[in-house]
Amino acid sequence: MRSVTYSMNTSLDGYIVGPDGSFDWTAPVEEVFRFWIDEIRDVGVHLLGRRLYETMLYWETADQDPSLDDSQREWIGLWNPLPKVVFSKTLSAVQGSDRLASGSLAEEIERLRAEPGEGDIAIGGATLAAEAAALDLIDEYRTVVYPVLVGGGTPYFPRHERRVDLELVETRTFSSKVVYLRHRVVR
Repeated sequence: MRSVTYSMNTSLDGYIVGPDGSFDWTAPVEEVFRFWIDEIRDVGVHLLGRRLYETMLYWETADQDPSLDDSQREWIGLWNPLPKVVFSKTLSAVQGSDRLASGSLAEEIERLRAEPGEGDIAIGGATLAAEAAALDLIDEYRTVVYPVLVGGGTPYFPRHERRVDLELVETRTFSSKVVYLRHRVVR
């Protein structure tokens, strides 16, 4: 069965964006960007909330920018064709082969798990991930922790969540002092 993973950058105090909505502290470091390229190779479909979807739309046309490096072009080659399902109450359409979710998050994940196919079902966006966590749908939490305290903002982990026991599966420390932590939910 396909795993549901939640992966995002986070500050050491647990926020994906700061109180002002910025995430400039996650400025791409080449080795971390390469890591995300390797991670996306294992994704079969990506579920996104509206805000993250709109942020990631940049990559849909970024290939026209002559200043992009080889890593960024490689990311585009993997990200753009990746099937994406967008959860939004305000969008009436999405671009390209992306699609708006037609059912609830639980229904979409159940359908995707039942379909033939390889690769993880990745969830992006704190609001969508909080809903998945509340429904006990997340199999792995993958955090890329930046050594910065931002003091508030949008939390990586949902607040008021029930207890979830995790098993540490993998760690990696980059030369930039960014740390990757991969935890599997203990069921």
